[in-house]
Amino acid sequence: MTEVRPHKRKPRKFSLQKAQCWYPASVDRIRKEEYPLLQGALPLVCLALWVLIDPCLLETTYLDHAGTTPYPGPFVKAFAKDMKSNLFGNPHSQSPSSILSTERIESSRIRLLRFFKADPIEFDLVFVANATAAIKLVVECMVDFSSDQGKTDMWYGYHGDSHTSLVGPRELTSRYKCFVSDEQVEEWLGCIHPLPDEEVAATVGLFAFPGQSNMNGRRLPLHWPKQLRYSEQPRHRNIYSLLDAAALASTSPVDLGDASSATDFTAVSLYKIFGFPDLGALIVRKAASHLLVKRRYFGGGTVDMVINGDDPSSAWSVRKESLHERLEDGTPAFHSIAAVDLALTVHKRLYGSMENVSKYTCALSKILFDGMNTLKHDNGLPLCKVYAGSEPAYGDRSRQGPTIAFNVKNAKGDWVGKSDIEQFAIMSGIQLRTGGVCNPGGIAASLDLNPTEMKENFAEGLRCGNEVDVLNTKPTGIVRVSLGAMSSVGDVERFLDFLDQLVERQGHASSLQPVCALRQANTTVDEDNDNSMLPIATKGDDIRYRHGISCPLAGCSTISMSRDDKTRHYLSHQAVMRYQSSKARSPNWWRNMLSFRIR
Repeated sequence: MTEVRPHKRKPRKFSLQKAQCWYPASVDRIRKEEYPLLQGALPLVCLALWVLIDPCLLETTYLDHAGTTPYPGPFVKAFAKDMKSNLFGNPHSQSPSSILSTERIESSRIRLLRFFKADPIEFDLVFVANATAAIKLVVECMVDFSSDQGKTDMWYGYHGDSHTSLVGPRELTSRYKCFVSDEQVEEWLGCIHPLPDEEVAATVGLFAFPGQSNMNGRRLPLHWPKQLRYSEQPRHRNIYSLLDAAALASTSPVDLGDASSATDFTAVSLYKIFGFPDLGALIVRKAASHLLVKRRYFGGGTVDMVINGDDPSSAWSVRKESLHERLEDGTPAFHSIAAVDLALTVHKRLYGSMENVSKYTCALSKILFDGMNTLKHDNGLPLCKVYAGSEPAYGDRSRQGPTIAFNVKNAKGDWVGKSDIEQFAIMSGIQLRTGGVCNPGGIAASLDLNPTEMKENFAEGLRCGNEVDVLNTKPTGIVRVSLGAMSSVGDVERFLDFLDQLVERQGHASSLQPVCALRQANTTVDEDNDNSMLPIATKGDDIRYRHGISCPLAGCSTISMSRDDKTRHYLSHQAVMRYQSSKARSPNWWRNMLSFRIR
């Protein structure tokens, strides 16, 4: 019988000597005092299980800051106190409670503009649900503007390494162009390879790009809007710029201080910066605001007067004067907007500035990237395939954000399913992101998937969020980890320790193997019998289960299987590992898991 033993490696030594200098206080102190959820705080009822649970699981390693960053606990308490101490009314009134709401909204608007170094004389800010809503608002307004001019459809150009929020607008026009690389954008701006006249002969055009790839954190050039605005080519004169700054703004300053070079429209998600409130914002350069005022739809407080009519000749309306009042449909989310003012105050108290956050996360991500590159199997093959382009720029804040996209390979060079990595991470107290991460262009380029292959993958069952991990020898998605302002060296160490458990070494079984999926599809499990997934025998490198399915411990591959079945399968392997070391079997799979966790 082959003995399966999880291996332990020597602890790594990391140091980030300047970490405490960039923030007013140390990161460890900030996490302890402001982020109790990251310290593994449990309800009292769970403390009774302390002796049964691995203490390392009581601390959460949160590595999905690109999705949203955690909010400080005291900030939420202060916001709750504010809500209990003040009566906020609908701002579309003149009552004292309504005036208070209006004052808070305008105060938050001005402070946010200053946070992005945007002069209120040159810029306006519109509160929206999120960055996607901001992008959608701009495109719909520009479509209406183009239609109002009685001309052809607007022209739309977007960068290939974009979130789907920038890809979707192409459906609103028949004239669009996808720039698959930075070089194509530079060639277009320099007219090295100009587009045919008919493709840009619209009344107005929009060029959209992300400030930072939400897939792998690569930061794109921010000089394009200025280059476009001052282009001497007539074809560029009516084309405006849209920056998706949702990913960029979470860990980097977005400086709109120079209105002459700033983007015309900037979309941000505030919860990616502060954790709360769940809001977005559209920052508009007033010189381009005329493109948004021809919007057809109105509702709520966006109008000063409305007359009903049976036909266009009798129907009449007058819109509000200010841009943000025209575009903020209905009642603003005044309670959430009231929290923005407090969020800005707390963020400045904790971190000082976004410049500090940028420096810290840049240094931390460099440590993580370097550490991942050192992990190799005993045969010399690297554990991780990191998608960072031909010239990785970790450590350079202007070119790279604190996000790493990768996949894992076993010692045979076969891909390991992203879903298996995610399940093992969950079991290890690590929270990360897997899948296509809403970036079809980045995924296709990184995984070398052409359109035909992507359509074939769809035909074979691949869907957004499902567990079809490898098709035709290629992965269908990636694993993504992203750092934030309060990430710590401890987070990096724990994640590298987690990855090191996946390394296959002589005489030691990779902890990856217990997370593998069954090779055979359509596997059924007796849900009424908890012992149905328990091993009954082992032979060589195989573990055999009561239902007769054999799962090889080496070279495991991933197939489509439900998450519950994968979890049960994983726990069964954990039980085997514990059984072989202790020679004692527990009656149920969940007891096996608990007994395995006791050291």
